[in-house]
Amino acid sequence: MNSNFRKRLNRGDVLVGTMITLPYAEVAEIMAEVGFDWLFIDTEHSPFNAHGAQTILQAAGHSCPCVIRVPANDEVWIKKALDIGADGIIAPQVNSAEEAEAVVRMCKYPPQGNRGVGISRAHKYGLRFNEYMERANDEIAVILQAETTMALKNISEIVKVPGIDAIFIGPYDLSASMGKLGQLTDPEVEQAITTIANSCRKAGVRLGLFGATAEAVKPFIRQDFTLLAIGTDGLHMAHRAKEILKALKQ
Repeated sequence: MNSNFRKRLNRGDVLVGTMITLPYAEVAEIMAEVGFDWLFIDTEHSPFNAHGAQTILQAAGHSCPCVIRVPANDEVWIKKALDIGADGIIAPQVNSAEEAEAVVRMCKYPPQGNRGVGISRAHKYGLRFNEYMERANDEIAVILQAETTMALKNISEIVKVPGIDAIFIGPYDLSASMGKLGQLTDPEVEQAITTIANSCRKAGVRLGLFGATAEAVKPFIRQDFTLLAIGTDGLHMAHRAKEILKALKQ
């Protein structure tokens, strides 16, 4: 667990990361070496199991914080993600304050929550059990995704839930739920993102966003979005390979 990640997130530092979707330790090792501020490990849409996600955490090392997007907001996956040593979780498809409260409880040890107690990698296999238990509630980041029209409708209540560090907007799923799949510049989609952002600012909750390219994300930095995930490991590799091939074929 990187003690600085949640602190930097809540301080409002601009944290630039990328999404890890390929279940190979070398990929995460390279991305950490590049210098990203954090890595977004996607176990929702990618072929990761808990052990595979743990190898990514081990490869990234202590220098690059890693946050795991769980495939479902259930106790088993959240507990596993934190026990293997994630610096936080990203909970997908959070659509109400009640769902937000449940996620926070699952991320916090008693008395703040109901996270189960185990002995695993996060606790240094028992060697630093007490130290981890004392720090975890203060250092684990709880990030919720707002990516549906239901979340949009309830966002003003969701952001009031104590223990939320950031709302991460999934623009593609949000646009899809509005019947405008991939139309990220549609005025209604842009207004939906603005509505979510305004609620977060009012509540003092940090803003996050995924964008396929740096150009897509830059305008949001000027709008106080500080938790940024740009592209995926697969996209970075594919785009660079296409550039090289195009340059040599011309």
